Amino acid sequence: MVKLNELRDNDGARYKSKRLGRGIGSGKGKTSGKGVKGQKAREGVAINGFEGGQLPIYRRFPKRGFVNIFRKEYAPLNIGTLNAAIEAGTVPAGPLDEAALLASGIVRTGAKLAGISLLARGEITRPITITVSRASAAAIAAVQAAGGTVTVLVAPAEAEASA
Repeated sequence: MVKLNELRDNDGARYKSKRLGRGIGSGKGKTSGKGVKGQKAREGVAINGFEGGQLPIYRRFPKRGFVNIFRKEYAPLNIGTLNAAIEAGTVPAGPLDEAALLASGIVRTGAKLAGISLLARGEITRPITITVSRASAAAIAAVQAAGGTVTVLVAPAEAEASA
């Protein structure tokens, strides 16, 4: 049986830390292995991407692709998640708009988000009336099959162009 006062690490599991700045005879005295003075001898300094004057790797490698800085990002909302939230009472059962969904906390918020996109993962069992920025065709069909309606604020052609 193991006794608490007999518990200890295996041999070599913990190394004694090197004691810095304890005289030049210790091997890590004076500058404590930091070299001489300057920014890198100080604590908490990390010069990201600096390679000692050599051209950094992020500048040597070729850049690929295109990043659209005007791209609109939408918060995803699956109909299965929405159905579960309505059954749990987190979201009101009445007509839903983006403000009500954001207030309920069912979708993430962010300064860069242009709205909410309704997606078709999961099933919806009750009729709902919902107004969102975007919705997939399958999500609209699923909500309509359950007896509900979906109002989309962004025109599909504009949504296709920005996607």
